Amino acid sequence: MTELTILNDIPATPVKTLPDAQTVTAVHHWTDRLFSFRVTRPKSLRFRSGEFVMIGLMGDNDKPLLRAYSIASPSWDEELEFYSIKVPDGPLTSRLQHIKVGDQIILRPKPVGTLVHDALLPGDRCWFLATGTGIAPFASLMRDPETYEKYDTVIMMHTCREVAELEYGRQLVANLHDDPLIGDLVADKLRYYPTTTREASPLMGRITDNLLNGKVFADLGLPPMDAEHDRAMVCGSLAFNHDVKAVLEKFGLREGANSEPLEYVVEKAFVGDGI
Repeated sequence: MTELTILNDIPATPVKTLPDAQTVTAVHHWTDRLFSFRVTRPKSLRFRSGEFVMIGLMGDNDKPLLRAYSIASPSWDEELEFYSIKVPDGPLTSRLQHIKVGDQIILRPKPVGTLVHDALLPGDRCWFLATGTGIAPFASLMRDPETYEKYDTVIMMHTCREVAELEYGRQLVANLHDDPLIGDLVADKLRYYPTTTREASPLMGRITDNLLNGKVFADLGLPPMDAEHDRAMVCGSLAFNHDVKAVLEKFGLREGANSEPLEYVVEKAFVGDGI
């Protein structure tokens, strides 16, 4: 759910002025447009894998500038991880992309969101459908043992424009197999299907096209989706969410929520390119 530079001429905000401050513990720049970072976790914070929180920095006039960001780390992690796009002239990300280890950010510890297991009825297969930094909540869910306890098969479909933009997800999935907590569970359950839409790569095409034309089912040796066996979670731009919802409903799936679990859910708080 995230799409996330502090301008060099903007002075650092004094630590004492930051409410709900957390300290940056790691920063990794994946491309000139994408980065991830980790921060300390408030001792009182409890969340379900797949949820999001409000994070940010102090803006003009000492007012907090906050945006919704999916927590990319699982609920059991001792720190919090976030994955973001860098938006030139974005009110928040034009500043956030310049954070360094030891800096502080604002984090409001009130997690919410629809991409949680409780919002889906029991099923056999679960599809994680994401574009760009929309993979963030699934980075959390793919590292949660509950995901593999609930489903026989988990399919991570992730689409970006260029190959380099898939690297965050590729490394995460590769490392899961050696994870001491869930490595044995992941081995025969997680199917990873990364595609590009501009740069040539082994797998190409939009998620909607690969579902409708059946290519993903043929490539993975899976039957087409149906409401009895399949569940899905969706995170991307508003346009992507709208298009994927239409496809899922063609397969007979219905949109659910925390209050009414059904066959698929959509994260409506995904942050777009303007942040």
